[in-house]
Amino acid sequence: MKIITAILTLFLAVQLQAQEVPLTDTTPIVLEEEIYKEPSKESKAYSKYREAIVEPSYGLAKIKKMVKAIKTKDEEEDPKLSSKLFNSLSIKEKFTYCMIHPESYSQNCDAMPPVQDEHKKIFSYLPDAYYELSLSDRQMKFLKDNKDSVLTWIQAIATQKNRVGLNFKEAITAINSKSIIPFLVEFYKRTKKDHDILTTLLILMENAKFKPHMNSAMREKLFGESGSWPRFVQLNKANTDLILKRAMDFYNAKK
Repeated sequence: MKIITAILTLFLAVQLQAQEVPLTDTTPIVLEEEIYKEPSKESKAYSKYREAIVEPSYGLAKIKKMVKAIKTKDEEEDPKLSSKLFNSLSIKEKFTYCMIHPESYSQNCDAMPPVQDEHKKIFSYLPDAYYELSLSDRQMKFLKDNKDSVLTWIQAIATQKNRVGLNFKEAITAINSKSIIPFLVEFYKRTKKDHDILTTLLILMENAKFKPHMNSAMREKLFGESGSWPRFVQLNKANTDLILKRAMDFYNAKK
């Protein structure tokens, strides 16, 4: 009798362990021994702030109407204006078009998991604001060919809106001109809110292979071969001051 009771007890224990635990809204999702953690409200809010764009006013209504009328044969075709329509735009209208409608399609990989404490980090990369769209070759050429005007407009609009939108930062890194560095440094010192301005400065130094940056421990952590996603350093006064100073050293360097 004792043997039978023991067998029944063991059988019931195994059955209970085999039952599927019902999921609730608070049940952690475990993947490969990693527990998903929902980012804080502050982190989510800053993530949304990072992705915001600023719309130039130059011919904005006209450009939005033209963009809305663009038709493609399938979802993988570049959603762009015809050469005739693009060339018919004024230089300022072309700037607005480039800033609100990247026209090159590229399929992205699966979405990455959210970053914890995003508001406490200085990243090595800018977020993706347009999802599967990026500046086309002709848009990049336009920005570079008219870089002085483009940078002037960016500074004027950013000052007016008190915001350097993600689209403006992407244009700055595409143009890859260090002439806007003093503006970015002073803008960040005044607002101290958009830490992707620091990221933009880092990218400019990285693209130019500025030696003090390239030989630094910070550069290795942010852009080196070792490390895993996401690449960042902690947001603190020491790191902020170092990036701002190094960016100005880069601006003042002869080469």
